[in-house]
Amino acid sequence: MKWESAMSVADAFDAVAGSYDEARRRLVPCFDAFYGTAVQVAAPPLRAALAAGRAPEVLDLGAGTGLLSLLLAEAVPGVRLTLVDAAPAMLARAADQLNARSMPHRTVRASLADPLPAGRYDAVVSALAIHHLDDADKRALYRRASAALVPGGVFVNAEQVAGPTPALDRRYDEVWTARITELGSPPEEIAPARERMRHDRPTTVAEQCQWLAEAGLVDVDCYFKEWRFAVFGGRAAESTR
Repeated sequence: MKWESAMSVADAFDAVAGSYDEARRRLVPCFDAFYGTAVQVAAPPLRAALAAGRAPEVLDLGAGTGLLSLLLAEAVPGVRLTLVDAAPAMLARAADQLNARSMPHRTVRASLADPLPAGRYDAVVSALAIHHLDDADKRALYRRASAALVPGGVFVNAEQVAGPTPALDRRYDEVWTARITELGSPPEEIAPARERMRHDRPTTVAEQCQWLAEAGLVDVDCYFKEWRFAVFGGRAAESTR
């Protein structure tokens, strides 16, 4: 994914930075289960780090306004957060929210096709971001994320995915449109959301789980799925020392 393409995605999201969190509860109909599952999967190694006497490190890829980071920091107080995103207005909103809650963090403006911030992490997480990459860049990012984990650390991707067949993919979209309309999303919210979706390159859960296993993760699984919204990931093998 070229930097220019990353910037076009960033521009699209910067334009809605102020209203993004409020709209997400309508545009992600399974919001609570979707984000709640991601937190449940990421939390155990973070709590293990605290029990071992060190601050858990979390890397949030395509962090946007920091919603997933905030939920993790609330669930496991004491985590240190590194938020990566190409959209400066989204990162600025994330920093404001984290500062207001005195949550330790750093923000890094970068494309997900760039090298990851240096360090080793107890959890590498992402929500609704990696589907903007093409498949080759997804696979490369999964390899980098796997390499950035401490032994026993987890990678969790809460993601928008493609249907395994064209018919199912169309059905995913029909269900999504009906559900967000039921939840009160007005046409003036749906139209920009569909415009942002022009940047999407979703891939099936099965393919992405295979890529995670190829990247060296173990216990790879899809932990939650409701139509086009899925939470999947895996963990780095424990040290054999």
